[in-house]
Amino acid sequence: MRKFEKITFEPFKKDISDNRELYNSFELPKRDSDKTAGYDFSLIEDITIKPGEIKKIPTGIKALFNSDEVLLLVVRSGTGFKYNIRLTNQLGVIDADYYNNKDNEGHMWLSIQNESTEEHCFSKGESLVQGVFIKYLTTDDDEKRNIERRSTY
Repeated sequence: MRKFEKITFEPFKKDISDNRELYNSFELPKRDSDKTAGYDFSLIEDITIKPGEIKKIPTGIKALFNSDEVLLLVVRSGTGFKYNIRLTNQLGVIDADYYNNKDNEGHMWLSIQNESTEEHCFSKGESLVQGVFIKYLTTDDDEKRNIERRSTY
């Protein structure tokens, strides 16, 4: 199974806002067309980012997917080309065991940096990044590890 879900309201309230209307209004990631690989993540609220500034942005989203897959979060082409905005980690790697972990319920965050010389304002509902699901391989002699996922984000 592969799907996006909203985090529950309790972590939303802690991380973002105690506004139930806002919680109910934001959308899950979706593709633009049947031939689009990436699922666009929409902003929950308006943001402004100054030149050189780094912003940590909550998505309100968690993702459930197969154990032999990874969700890659990448800046949309237009975001990079038009605004010179980048992810501070260059590529977000979300592992399957991040979903519903004890520390943060699997809430995915974005950390973006404005590398331009201009301030940029983005509106609620705009998409700066997209997520792409990818199958991955392991070595034949990979050691199985039964370690529970913990996160500091």
